[in-house]
Amino acid sequence: MKKQNIVFAFIIPIIAVIILLAAQAFCDLELPSYTSDIINNGIQQGGIESGLPEVLTTTEYNAILRILEEDPAILASYDLYIADNLSKDELTKLEEKYPLIKDEDLYLLKDLSEEERKIVSKHIQMPLIITMMLESNNESLKSLIQVELPEDETMLDFVMVLDDTTFTMIIDSINQALKTLDSSILEQYAISSTNTIYNQVGIDMNDYQINYIIKKGTIMLSIAAIGMIIAIIVGFLIAKLAAKIGYVLRSKVVRKIMSFSSSEFKEFGASSLITRSTNDIEQIKMFFIMLLRIVVFAPIMGIGAFIKVSDNPLNWIIGLGLILIFVLIGLLFGFAMPKFKRMQKLIDKMNLVSREIITGMPVIRTFGTEKYEEERFDKANIKLTKTNLFVNRLMGIMMPSMMLVMNIISILIIWYGAKEIDFGTLQVGTLLAFISYTMQIIMSFLMISLVSIMMPRALVSLKRIKEILKKEVSITEPTNPVPFKDNLKGVIEFKNVSFKYPDADEAMLKNISFKATPGTTTAFIGSTGSGKSTLINLIPRFFDATNGEIYVDGINIKDASVIELRNKIGYVPQKGMLFSGTIASNLKLGNDCLTEKEMIEAAKVSQAMEFIDSKKDKFNSEISQGGSNVSGGQKQRLSIARAIAKNPEIYIFDDSFSALDFKTDAALRKALFKHAKDATILIVAQRISTIMNADNIIVLNEGEIVGSGTHKELLKTCDIYKEIALSQLKEEEL
Repeated sequence: MKKQNIVFAFIIPIIAVIILLAAQAFCDLELPSYTSDIINNGIQQGGIESGLPEVLTTTEYNAILRILEEDPAILASYDLYIADNLSKDELTKLEEKYPLIKDEDLYLLKDLSEEERKIVSKHIQMPLIITMMLESNNESLKSLIQVELPEDETMLDFVMVLDDTTFTMIIDSINQALKTLDSSILEQYAISSTNTIYNQVGIDMNDYQINYIIKKGTIMLSIAAIGMIIAIIVGFLIAKLAAKIGYVLRSKVVRKIMSFSSSEFKEFGASSLITRSTNDIEQIKMFFIMLLRIVVFAPIMGIGAFIKVSDNPLNWIIGLGLILIFVLIGLLFGFAMPKFKRMQKLIDKMNLVSREIITGMPVIRTFGTEKYEEERFDKANIKLTKTNLFVNRLMGIMMPSMMLVMNIISILIIWYGAKEIDFGTLQVGTLLAFISYTMQIIMSFLMISLVSIMMPRALVSLKRIKEILKKEVSITEPTNPVPFKDNLKGVIEFKNVSFKYPDADEAMLKNISFKATPGTTTAFIGSTGSGKSTLINLIPRFFDATNGEIYVDGINIKDASVIELRNKIGYVPQKGMLFSGTIASNLKLGNDCLTEKEMIEAAKVSQAMEFIDSKKDKFNSEISQGGSNVSGGQKQRLSIARAIAKNPEIYIFDDSFSALDFKTDAALRKALFKHAKDATILIVAQRISTIMNADNIIVLNEGEIVGSGTHKELLKTCDIYKEIALSQLKEEEL
């Protein structure tokens, strides 16, 4: 994948997800504020948001101005509206909103900025409260002023006609009394005063309240809907990203595994490679989803919620809750992390045992070891189950513990919040919003802790994937591969080749030298463990020789392209391996351009045509995984046909005829030698009858060549070969 494609596939979507998560967090953080507004302003305050009235009667305006001593801020903030000076349309419009305007001049608040409204509200709050208290003949003020008033006169009427000195003295005394009250109580008084003014000018306060609640509720629902849409988009993007990461990781891992030599396969083991390619990558995917979903989202939510409640008197409860959560998380970490690190190794072991039992079922049944294998499986299963149970129990304890902490915090907030409400320093809506924000803060830390608990397992998986990707491959493509020569095709030469397995004490092959040329058959025979298969596996570079050199077509195979080298070879392993698909798809494995005629020819040479013709779908007949729906002999013949269909320069048969009966073996070899008369054929065999007619037979014993020549020559010169021959054939057959 090109660099720009990687950037487009990962970096850009990740940035988009982070931006969308921030937007989602903003939406979620706004909802409690609107809930608070609906309860505080909409329900408790009749829809009035602040103590700054939008309209004033002339009486209240003049009273406020006198108290403020003609404050220019107030003079500049309200405009006088006189019914006689208004057009009919303007009057009708204003009359719908303020019915009193048809009978009395009104002062309407200008269209001010938010900052300007705050300044005016601050200036007008105390004069407004005093004015409305005087106008309502407040009993507390009556006792303070100590004056008898006529029934049709208010205290406001009385004080407004007083001289400036007396007026100022009375207002100052009222001011001093009001300053002893909390700011939140004064705000409530200002809002109550505004409510009274609105009633005076004829505003229907029921409609005003309902309109406010509908307005705020609509905004709240819109924000919730936007948050939901963002959450769906984020979920889609994260799922797509996680799938892409899984795809890329699997591709890289499988590509790397495909480059492994047999020594790397042995080092890791098939069961571990399968686990790493599946379970470990899934763990990384899940952690990536949580990482984006939670690690990005939770801090934004937690910090945002904390900012929202930063000036609340109940903040100490949040601090207490976080301390309790950190203690719980610390305890859980101490117990859970070692178990998570162990879990992947136990999964490896479980896969290993399961794979051995499933693939070795015929042997297990033959030897009657079902009981032993069940016990072996149970042992691995019980260990994994116990570890899983331990981790799941911890997780099971964590959630109720966290819920207990959250409920304790809720109780503390309600308990102390109720006292604050009773003192008048807190409103019900503000308390509910504080509870919501507190839960958001705690849940943010809780989610981060969940990610932290999952992190060890994901890191273990990541480490295991890195081990594969960073593994130095022993068989590599040369930097500047030497091209094969066109004038030489199929020439193989070993020069003093020795080979030792990485963990072995002794060399498997010692000083092997021979040459095989096109149009000839070279056979290898020897006792079990003499190194026959190891020798021929050096040619396609499944292993590299420890010492010595191997030449193909005059080129040292270490200097040639591995792909080009293997393209020259048709290899048939000891155990025939078929892939799920059809007979045709298996035969085309080494030659995509294989025609039907060539396919039939390959099948005829390998003696497979007989059983293919007996099938209903011929070459389109299904082959199950591993070729489980065909016999061992049929599987081997199809493996040979696959090598023949490739039409290579070199044929390598690693004891490939052992699954065939003598008649089929003889017929196949006869047809093969005729078909591949110009190719180089290498045969590893146990049967003397299979290699009797070879041009050169190499006898191996304990990794060394102890004889080389034709069948007749070896009978005379090599005792080991003669012993093998006599053990299989009668003397007259030799």
